[in-house]
Amino acid sequence: MKPYLSITLLCAFMGMSTQAMAYDTQLAQSYQQQFSQAKGSSAGKAIGLISAEAFVKQLQSNKAMLTVDIRTPQERQIFGLTMDNKLNIGIDELFMPENLAQLPKDKPVVLVCKSGARAMAAGTALRHLGYDNVKILKGGYGKLTKYVGPKIAK
Repeated sequence: MKPYLSITLLCAFMGMSTQAMAYDTQLAQSYQQQFSQAKGSSAGKAIGLISAEAFVKQLQSNKAMLTVDIRTPQERQIFGLTMDNKLNIGIDELFMPENLAQLPKDKPVVLVCKSGARAMAAGTALRHLGYDNVKILKGGYGKLTKYVGPKIAK
């Protein structure tokens, strides 16, 4: 029996439509539009990555931005951000209306997590919601702590 026929029969037996297994075409098209500029050497910039060096330079120049630590409260107990203009909102609460309302659209918002993976996921979702000013700290705290040392942190 052909695999697609087996799936169709299984779905029919379970009362499911094979249509329910299809992906959302409109959503896929919107993501295609969102990522259409992510090509070649400018791919990182197109998806909003910011290096530890660029992040620190922006902090040192007092450039207007909001930094959001999306790690868990337990992770933040060990170490966290101490600069002005920062929020601590776990990724599990980031998309609550009251927390989204705290994110400005008129200045950069930099998402920070341990390695950059959660920030990438959250940043992608926020950009999809219309937050075009969202940046992701590339490599997260791991890269930031490797970059920042006594000579850099002034």
